[in-house]
Parts: sequence; C-alpha cells; structure tokens
Amino acid sequence: MTQTPAPGPVPLHWKLVVDAADPHAQADFWAAALHYEVEDNSALVERLLGLGALPGAATVEHHGRPAFRDLIAVRHPDDPYDQDSGTGLGRRLLFQRVPEPKAGKNRLHIDVHAPAGGRDDDVGRLERLGAQVLRRVRENGGEWVVMTDPEGNEFCVQ
Repeated sequence: MTQTPAPGPVPLHWKLVVDAADPHAQADFWAAALHYEVEDNSALVERLLGLGALPGAATVEHHGRPAFRDLIAVRHPDDPYDQDSGTGLGRRLLFQRVPEPKAGKNRLHIDVHAPAGGRDDDVGRLERLGAQVLRRVRENGGEWVVMTDPEGNEFCVQ
C-alpha cells in the first residue's frame, strides 16, 4: 500500500503595498506603466456607504466612480478578481495614503522587464507617463535603467 504524502503548507496570497502621498495618481501611473487595470471597488464602496459603515469623507470620485480616499490597487488584467468587491485575487499593487514624504532609498523595488530590444522604447514611454531616469547601468551581469515613479520610488527597467 502506498501512502499519500502529507500536504505541505498552502502558499500565501500576497500583494505589494506602496506608501503614497496621492494613491490614485500612483495607481494610474503604475496601471499605465505595467499595462495593469485600476481596480473598480465602486460596488463595495457604495455598499459600505449605504450601510453607514463608511463615512462619505473616506471616499473620492476616481474615473467617474466612487473609490476609497486613502487606498486603491492595480491588478494584472488576466488574474481573477472578486466580482462583489472588485478586489484582485492575483498579482496586485496596493497604494495607500501616508502623511509623511518618501525618505531615503527603497529597500524593495519593482523590476519591469521590457520585451527583447524594447528597453529604450519602454523607458521613453515611462518618461512620458511621469517617470524619470536616475541612471543607466551596464555591468557584467547585464544592463538596466534605474528610474523613479512620479513620487520618487525607484524601479528598474531590464
């Protein structure tokens, strides 16, 4: 008789959370940068407002629909999402409002992988979206461009 191995731990679901002065502007930038979608949580926001569980001051209008004032996420367009809340269930970036400005270098950053031969085109596209080039790096291990998003968060374009 063969034994079935005991199941291992279930991988955890996660998202990357980015502090922001203007989460909605950051979400718009990163959605355009990554070709992601800004999550539409309007049904959830309206439901919470209707229940009195969310004050109107905690909401804003974003892209013509109600949204949370202090947080918004972007998600990969091919990943699943909860139909009732609009919340992504896969690859996501969540931007949350914080009062303090960015201070110092990121300890964690995003690497954007451009298509083969397309790095310069993507760098130009990202600059038109509001990113800035910090430096171009050429090392034995490869080449990449270090950029900052509109709030100064560093990221690399491979």
